Amino acid sequence: MKKFLALTLALVMSLSLVACGGNTTTDTTQNDDTTDDQTTQEVTADDIEDNMTSEDGTYEVAFVTDVGQLKDKSFNEGTWNGVKLYAYNNGLSYKYYQPANGNEATDDDRYDAMAAAAEAGAKVVVCAGYLQEAALRRAATDYPDTKFVFIDGNAINADGSDTPLTNVAGIAFQEEQCGYLAGYAVVKDGFTKLGFTGGGGGTNPACCRYGYGFVQGANAAAAEMDVQVEMNYSWQYGSSYSASPELQTMCNGWYENGTEVIFACGGSMFQSVAAAASANDGYVVGVDTDQAGDSDTVITSAMKGIGEAAQYAIAKVYDDTWDEIGGLTTTLGAADDAVGLPTDEGSWRLETYTVEEYQAELESIKTGENAVDADYNNLQQEYSNLTLNII
Repeated sequence: MKKFLALTLALVMSLSLVACGGNTTTDTTQNDDTTDDQTTQEVTADDIEDNMTSEDGTYEVAFVTDVGQLKDKSFNEGTWNGVKLYAYNNGLSYKYYQPANGNEATDDDRYDAMAAAAEAGAKVVVCAGYLQEAALRRAATDYPDTKFVFIDGNAINADGSDTPLTNVAGIAFQEEQCGYLAGYAVVKDGFTKLGFTGGGGGTNPACCRYGYGFVQGANAAAAEMDVQVEMNYSWQYGSSYSASPELQTMCNGWYENGTEVIFACGGSMFQSVAAAASANDGYVVGVDTDQAGDSDTVITSAMKGIGEAAQYAIAKVYDDTWDEIGGLTTTLGAADDAVGLPTDEGSWRLETYTVEEYQAELESIKTGENAVDADYNNLQQEYSNLTLNII
């Protein structure tokens, strides 16, 4: 994801001298003697406070969470990190909003969070997760002067109309591609007993694309190696994307019965899968962000540039190029360096499959030589070298 990240950082740095608004807390105000380049290199999202206070009680850049925890070490946290970094690097006030009722949040709860952000002065509101669509349609209509970034979503039409709301920008990803790369990698590394546990109960398109890609990649690698692979595949205990004793028990059973690697595809579900893996000397594939630092059980992660995408879209508000994305769906994939596996020394834990081999496979997807199927309705098919056990 280096090219996409480099583009984002270039946008951030080019705007930092002219961004309007101001961050009034001491630890998030840039010193005039500090160069933009130094700030970008030295400050990480973990260095920036999640909560800030503005002098007038208004906040210019806002984030509305998906279900699950803000600090889920995955989708919410990754998106929020991008929002914080953009605001910090540009001297803007920022705030996050969590819809009421947690995992039981309704469309009204989500709308209330968006409305609160707009009423508190947000020029741009980043909303995470496909569940936000109905609330977003209403909020974008009621607050036409506010820009809304819909991460993991598409452009939204006005209610009862074929006309898109131009103050909403949809940002989608080709998750099937990084899911494929993860499945391909673990099989190439010698694993043949796999698992997938996904969030959203099978209704989240992003999770469905991740899972279907994982299956395709595992089968492709198995075919090249002339081996057979088995995979348990389940949406159980993942409807709220949360950790649970039930999920951990299910994964314990999988590991005890021979599963070697489980793709934990659903926010805080990761905690339950990693705990089961640790208890059984098993491995985990992380999701959305590089989760190697969260558990020694993580062998790789299927990543997408959610934080970078948030920064990229927010920048469009401040450089007056919003019309390039407003009312449209921007879909990012391997060709944009927006999906892939982490290759840093501390994150690459595959032993026989090399970074060079991975980069060659990634390149085949970038060029279109390897076209990964995104239609997850094709999941239940016959695979040449993979037995899929849907649970």
